[in-house]
Amino acid sequence: MSISLRELLSIDLPILQAPMAGVQGSALAMAVSGAGGLGALPCAMLSLDAMRHELAAIQSALAGRPFNVNFFCHVPPAFDAVAEQRWREALAPYYAEFGIDPTQIPAGPGRQPFSHEVADVLEAFRPAVVSFHFGLPEPALLERVRGWGAKVLSSATTVDEARWLVARGVDAVIAQGVEAGGHRGMFLTNDLSTQMGTMALLPQIVHAVDVPVIAAGGIADAQGVAAAMRLGAAGVQVGTAYLLCPEATTSAIHRAALQRESARHTALTNLFTGRPARGIVNRFLRELGPVNPVAPAFPLATGAVAPLRAAAEKRGLGDFSPLWAGQNVSGCREVSAAELTRDLARLLDKP
Repeated sequence: MSISLRELLSIDLPILQAPMAGVQGSALAMAVSGAGGLGALPCAMLSLDAMRHELAAIQSALAGRPFNVNFFCHVPPAFDAVAEQRWREALAPYYAEFGIDPTQIPAGPGRQPFSHEVADVLEAFRPAVVSFHFGLPEPALLERVRGWGAKVLSSATTVDEARWLVARGVDAVIAQGVEAGGHRGMFLTNDLSTQMGTMALLPQIVHAVDVPVIAAGGIADAQGVAAAMRLGAAGVQVGTAYLLCPEATTSAIHRAALQRESARHTALTNLFTGRPARGIVNRFLRELGPVNPVAPAFPLATGAVAPLRAAAEKRGLGDFSPLWAGQNVSGCREVSAAELTRDLARLLDKP
């Protein structure tokens, strides 16, 4: 590896903020990049107009500093009316409890993959870094991103996925350990038994590829950052630790859950979207089981759950909310994202 991550991404600190759709906007990305790390804007749940607005705000505030723009690149499944009906039947007791009429709930994907329409908007901003989850987009789209000079990152949850990404020209690989909060980036397999912890996965990927490797999952403090770097990471990506920062848009219910003792109990679940993602165990996960075969394919499970989440949250309950969090919430602090970023890096470059 002939270039460091700092050189590759033009950053002062090898600290990347994980893109976290639903709990952040441009403010968190700006704070982390402003502190010398690499902030990220998740775009999978943004409309084109919202994405345009957020990108304009970031570029104006950062005055040339790099930031990362993140997209999902899943293949949208065909709508399956039978599967949707089974899912709604499983949720029927909850609809009855909250007085919800399921016939009034629209079906919808909830999250959109990277597309030429999205790239049309993005190209006007030419961000320095573009990252992907669930593999990579089709070659023509990837070439558009490379064409404006962006560095390309993507998540790998196995050594095979890392090799696949490098064979297609990514500039760096994010080694996502099973401890990580939010959606698993797995794309070559659906077998959860293949998923490894960060400190087991990281050195194997470092040995297997010749691009910088970024460690992600369970890293919440300066000691964790230093440990990952000793195992060969070129940098780290941190998400959960930023959830209590004032720049995050984490809801009051989610913030409270992160500060309870029960936040130590997380699980991978497909209930909220149809794809495995790690969050704090709540009533929904306990009663239906965290991984339920009745949940429709990603992201079609989302629509039927949304009214339950809204109804429960009106009562101050997070029983049906996706309380995304990694296995290590010990780094969550109510401090500015800039302070947290600098603190994460404080043990680097020391003997």
